Amino acid sequence: MFRPSFAIGPDTRVATAGSCFAQHVGRALRAAGVEVIDSEPAPAFVSDRVARDHGYRLFSARHGNIYTAAHLAQLAREAWKGFRPAEPVWTLGERFVDSQRPSVEPAGLASAEEVALHRARHLAQLRAAWGAADVFVFTFGLTEAFCHRDSGTVFPMAPGVIGGSYDPAVHGFVNFTVAETVAAFRAFMALARAANPAMRFLITVSPVPLAATASGDHVEVATVRSKSILRAACDEILRAEEGVDYFPSYEIITSPSSGGRFFAPNLRDVTEEGVATVMATLRASYGLGGQGVEASGAEERQVPGAGGADAAAEDLRCEEVLLGRFAGTATA
Repeated sequence: MFRPSFAIGPDTRVATAGSCFAQHVGRALRAAGVEVIDSEPAPAFVSDRVARDHGYRLFSARHGNIYTAAHLAQLAREAWKGFRPAEPVWTLGERFVDSQRPSVEPAGLASAEEVALHRARHLAQLRAAWGAADVFVFTFGLTEAFCHRDSGTVFPMAPGVIGGSYDPAVHGFVNFTVAETVAAFRAFMALARAANPAMRFLITVSPVPLAATASGDHVEVATVRSKSILRAACDEILRAEEGVDYFPSYEIITSPSSGGRFFAPNLRDVTEEGVATVMATLRASYGLGGQGVEASGAEERQVPGAGGADAAAEDLRCEEVLLGRFAGTATA
């Protein structure tokens, strides 16, 4: 199902980012002995669960989930071109969070100034991670996002869900098209290659259906739209750019030949068998060893404290399900 055009081996430095499903990819490659970059490690004495609750050990930098190509491109512009997002700090009760990664400090920080200091350090470590990577792995997760109307700033989560407050006159809902998704990812590639000319890209689409939609459509209709757009965008990127491979995570899980057996009884969460099958295929394609220790039973639905899939020690950190709070309230 997959013939890579470039190698990934023990000496390959890999950076990971994207939706929740990308967390599986990082674990699988790390278990196979690949050097997966971690530019913002948690202190060694911190438990894995606490570290993950605070955005550590999920990706190659502590940016949390990046669901859309637009958010990824914006982050690159901030890191390398000095872009300043609107509303960089949101209030969370009497505390403060980074609007571009509100979930990494669940209790917030003491001041807006402290958030700004953390942000500056994060961007420096992000530049280090992406600048050192031989391969950048990105999992496309969503086409839906919330933005700041005047500036176009994209947020990873709607204001008011994890900090901030939603104002329909200031904030808006956007549902990206194929062309917009392709343009955003290619813009990211251009910035990344300007800083790291040797970088190659492994892209994939999360197979997990949407948990909620703010589009006004039924969530199953919105899911087909979103995944179709993301898959088509990946195909256009693959055809237009050198040094890009597409790995069929989405196809392995959703193909009729799988008979639906890779979905849990709720027909949304990918089972451990499904995750293990995808990651075993990935490792075999590159001639890598390792066991399927990365598997867990959840994807975008798994949110700390939100219920749903079993809370295993290796669960994922995802907040996409919280968008359900805004279904029917946000306007385009």
